Amino acid sequence: MQSISELGDLRGKRVLVRSDLNVPLDGSTITDDGRIRASAPTIKALSEAGARVIVCAHLGRPKGTPEDRYSLAPVAARLGEVLGSDVTFATDTVGESARAAVDSARDGDVVLLENLRFNAGETAKTDEERAEFAGQLAGLADVFVSDGFGVVHRKQASVYDVARLLPSAVGGLVETEVGVLKRLTEDPERPYAVVLGGAKVSDKLGVIDNLLQTADRLLIGGGMVFTFFAAQGYEVGKSLLEADQVDKVKGYLDQAKERGVEIVLPVDIVAATEFSADAEHDVVPAGAIPADRMGLDIGPESGVLFAEKLADCRTVFWNGPMGAFEMEPYAAGTAAVAKALVEVTAKGALTVVGGGDSAAAVRQLGFEDDQFGHISTGGGASLEYLEGKELPGLTVLDETGGATGGSDSTEDHA
Repeated sequence: MQSISELGDLRGKRVLVRSDLNVPLDGSTITDDGRIRASAPTIKALSEAGARVIVCAHLGRPKGTPEDRYSLAPVAARLGEVLGSDVTFATDTVGESARAAVDSARDGDVVLLENLRFNAGETAKTDEERAEFAGQLAGLADVFVSDGFGVVHRKQASVYDVARLLPSAVGGLVETEVGVLKRLTEDPERPYAVVLGGAKVSDKLGVIDNLLQTADRLLIGGGMVFTFFAAQGYEVGKSLLEADQVDKVKGYLDQAKERGVEIVLPVDIVAATEFSADAEHDVVPAGAIPADRMGLDIGPESGVLFAEKLADCRTVFWNGPMGAFEMEPYAAGTAAVAKALVEVTAKGALTVVGGGDSAAAVRQLGFEDDQFGHISTGGGASLEYLEGKELPGLTVLDETGGATGGSDSTEDHA
């Protein structure tokens, strides 16, 4: 992959940047602008180099047609504030508004196109449909910069196909993300612990399988822990359980024992009568969740245990909250893990918060980004990288080497 500096003088060039601006919204209010702030440095650097910057991104999951609730208009306003300069917003992606905005752009200007997923070609399953849309996007620009790490694991028009049509480079955000993930996978400093949470163990089967070969400790929390409990014969009450994955988890526990990988599970659980902040809830032993209750967080003793297991680590990767952190009664476990990572970061360890809900959680709970080694912008992409999968948005940059036309390979890695 070539970097932006290898594209040469960009003054006056139209540079299409694929960013990840998929931020959470409450109506039209952005509730976490982390991805905007992370994307801004590459956009600003291109603008200051005199490029005419055309930013494209998606928001949410519209079904190939415009939906007001998924408009990037609020993002354009916030991006302008972060950059400290005006951002022209095109009200379509490759239509009349987009062409007019690009045609009128001057050196250093920034244009943000409307949501890519308002066009069905962006996420089309067939190469032909994606290629048609990619051709329209590429027609707006002279070169392409891939800087949306949160989507590099998707074979989509603006991620994969455009890179085969234009001279292409990797942006600074993606370079940083890949550099950090290489440190997690290529001879990480030990002890190396991985903290996994979130709702479903099935979402993380591949990464668990791979981490059993590289990590020293796996700390398991969140909804996925109840499948681990069931694999040990524990009662889980009304807690989230993937019964069809119990045998798989038993196999992981056996593998961990054979490989000398320590699996750390909670010793107590905050169990509630229902999924509600107002529900009656108590702390119960991990193996004694009442039949009429559901586990919604790891308990206080588990928070202490997890912190102890992280205290001597030199490398930590965390993906997935420990409980339903959005509700105050069930946020303490996630906060305990975040605090433990902050403390071990201060001792010089590499700590990586793996995007998605984990990143949202640490910010919602009042932690600052710079208290951790790195907060990823792509939870799914991070997990697939750690799983050892090829990420099409990266492999295409290797294939093309930045040359127009690129490789003829159409293998679908997504």
